[in-house]
Amino acid sequence: MEIEQDANRIRPPVQKYEPNPVDCLQKAYQDTIEATSKPNTWQGTTTAAGAQLHFQHAEDNPNAPVTPLLYVTNLGDSQVLVLRPRYSKLVYKTLPQWHWFDCPRQLGTNSPDTPRENAVLDKVEIEENDVVLAMSDGVIDNLWEHEIIESVVSSIRKWEEGQGGESSGDRCGGSGGGMKFVAEELMKAAKVIATDPFAESPFMEHAVEEGLAMEGGKLDDISVVAALCKRSKG
Repeated sequence: MEIEQDANRIRPPVQKYEPNPVDCLQKAYQDTIEATSKPNTWQGTTTAAGAQLHFQHAEDNPNAPVTPLLYVTNLGDSQVLVLRPRYSKLVYKTLPQWHWFDCPRQLGTNSPDTPRENAVLDKVEIEENDVVLAMSDGVIDNLWEHEIIESVVSSIRKWEEGQGGESSGDRCGGSGGGMKFVAEELMKAAKVIATDPFAESPFMEHAVEEGLAMEGGKLDDISVVAALCKRSKG
C-alpha cells in the first residue's frame, strides 16, 4: 500500500519519479511499530521480499521505447526470482540474509533489523514475457532452483495447451490468468516435499553442511506470487 501511495503522490512537473521501495518499506515498518507500541499481546516477525515494476530509457537514444526495470527489495530468507521461460533460464535471484543458520534477518518483535539498515535493493533489467516470482522460504527450502524453473516452464506449457482452468484471454506465455496456475503448481510441488519425511531437500542439505542431523522436507509457510511482464497496450 505504501508503494502504491508513493507512486501516486502528486509531484512537481519537473520532478522525475524514481521508485524507492526501501524507504516505503521503512515507513510501513515504522507505522506498524507505532501501531503496536501500546500494551498488547501482538508479537511476531516477518521477512520481506518485493518487486516493483518500473521502466528506463535507453541512455544513447532517448526516443527509443522504454524498457522494463524491476526494483527488487529483500530482507531475510524469502526470495525473488526472475525467469525467462522461453529459454528455461534464470535471470536473477535474491540471496538469503541470515544472522545464523535458520535464523534469518526479519522485522518485528525483538529483532534489531530495519529496512533502512538491512534491506537490499537491486535494479534488474528484464524483458517482456519474463516471469517474476516472490516466494517464502517454504518453497525454496523444499525445491531446488532447477526444480522451480522446471515447474514454471511446465505450468506455462500446460496453460498454453488449455489446462489449468478458465482463461480471461490469450494464454500465450502464461497470459490470461496463467500466473495463478503457475503459483498454484509451484505451491503443490513444494508441499509434496515439505510433507515427505524421507525426501531430499535444500534445507536438509544446508542442515547437514552445518553439522545437523536432518532428513526430509521442511514444514513451513508456502507462499508464491507470480507475475508476467507484459507491455501495456494503453
